Amino acid sequence: MNAPQRFSGLPDYAFPRLRTLLADVAPGADDPVQMTIGDPRHAPPDFVGPIIAANADRFMSYPVNDGIPELLEACADWVGRRYGVDLDPEANLMALNGTREGLYNAAMALCPESKNRRVPVVLTPNPFYQVYAVASLSVGAEPVYVDATEASGHLPDYAALPADVLDRTAIAYVCSPANPQGAVATMAYWTDLLALAERHDFTIFADECYAEIHRGTPPPGILEAVARAGADPDRVVAFHSLSKRSNLAGLRSGFVASGAGNISRIRQLRAYAGAPLPTPLQMAAAKVWDDDAHVEVNRALYDAKFADAAAILDGVPGVTMPPAGFFLWLPVPAGVGTGEDATVKAWSEAGVMVLPGAYLARDGGAGNPGERFVRAALVAPREDTARGLTRLRDCIYG
Repeated sequence: MNAPQRFSGLPDYAFPRLRTLLADVAPGADDPVQMTIGDPRHAPPDFVGPIIAANADRFMSYPVNDGIPELLEACADWVGRRYGVDLDPEANLMALNGTREGLYNAAMALCPESKNRRVPVVLTPNPFYQVYAVASLSVGAEPVYVDATEASGHLPDYAALPADVLDRTAIAYVCSPANPQGAVATMAYWTDLLALAERHDFTIFADECYAEIHRGTPPPGILEAVARAGADPDRVVAFHSLSKRSNLAGLRSGFVASGAGNISRIRQLRAYAGAPLPTPLQMAAAKVWDDDAHVEVNRALYDAKFADAAAILDGVPGVTMPPAGFFLWLPVPAGVGTGEDATVKAWSEAGVMVLPGAYLARDGGAGNPGERFVRAALVAPREDTARGLTRLRDCIYG
């Protein structure tokens, strides 16, 4: 049987690679600490379960593809509160079964088969959330990985690309707050990127799933930038989720927001190939988007853990506290080696499991920008997180 080759160059996903790396390595502590996957472990809102139970009879019916009115209205209201932007729930929003689905399917719905009679380009920050790469390959585009390092403020500098590449660009992914570095796109960054997209006629896909996990000033959003600039709403597509905001990764509730033209095309694809969220879960999600009190509690828990991290890692060369997100992007000392070396050392000697940074990136012109980093997720309870960071400090930086 002939197998498709479009995905043959993909490495194994990050977490299977990690399991392979550590398969024969015993933890160096009886009470290991997991700091790998970004799986929030704070308590979700206590009203979620009762709402699902009260609407359990609606599991018998097929759910609404695009989102029930209550959910779309709640998402639009949240955008209004958070960014001061008015959206039409019917024209500008669609519910998602998790934003990974949306980040993939929006590319399927919106990326043209060619750009200026040539193969289109999809721009991706490097490191990045791996669905960006699969989406690029699925639509037959050329993925171009743009390093997001300390030199560029840990965000991709797309304006520095050759004009020929930009003229072929159909989609540019940006994650803000960034995974894994926690960098935040400023309003100036968004405004400049919007102007670049206008000049070269491409669409910005803004992955803003960590927008509510921040310390201090809330990160500005792409929808806010569009409103201020008076730009075409179809120039951008924004993605948001309850997974991080509300510790509900298993609920699989997110939404996509854009201009009416883009949303119409995304909805058309959803009608044929979508996986809508079950109605009882949509009912619960609507109430969660309506509630901001639990978000403030959640944010305070992360604030406390980052304060601990700042104290524990104080004075460690190259370590900085990010303004947003719940990851630490930690440099590996030259004497330790690569991120893989540091990961094996931390697990075998200290019983702390982190993720090699190279697993979140691709080789570029200057090598893999994640090669000398590890990512540590601060999602565990505060005491466990502090214990893990202390061991990591003593093991890797001692």
